[in-house]
Amino acid sequence: MHMNKLTASQEDYLEAIYQISEEKMASRAKDIAQRLQVRASSVTSALRTLGSMGLINYAPYDLITLTEEGKTVAREIVRRHEALERFLTNVLGIAPKEASEAACRMEHSVPKNIVNRLVEYSEYVEHCPKGGVTWDSGFGYYCKGGCNESSCQRKK
Repeated sequence: MHMNKLTASQEDYLEAIYQISEEKMASRAKDIAQRLQVRASSVTSALRTLGSMGLINYAPYDLITLTEEGKTVAREIVRRHEALERFLTNVLGIAPKEASEAACRMEHSVPKNIVNRLVEYSEYVEHCPKGGVTWDSGFGYYCKGGCNESSCQRKK
């Protein structure tokens, strides 16, 4: 899979194409430029590269779609971003807008193995049989459902 070879910018483009395609069935360069707040010339260059990598179907002035491999990679990028965002909001109590912006920066600047651990922890907290651990601004960490060592086991 191409994930380890992609730059942060390329991941952002794939994520944008995926999200726009979910809304509109396909993307246009103009939509991508608008979503990422970049110039059209930057989009064209990125699309050529992603097309040559086999992640998107791209021809100038045509609609842009993800290949099957591109969909797989983009879904993983989106999953990581959303899990980081949920971790920041649900576990740390960060405001949603700030959490979304921070998740975007974190997914690119924090080493992938650490991001993956944060994602796994967030998913664990969300599925904890006793309701998970969360952050209350005035109280700190607490277990919503009375978690204890015998009822909440670490995933193996």
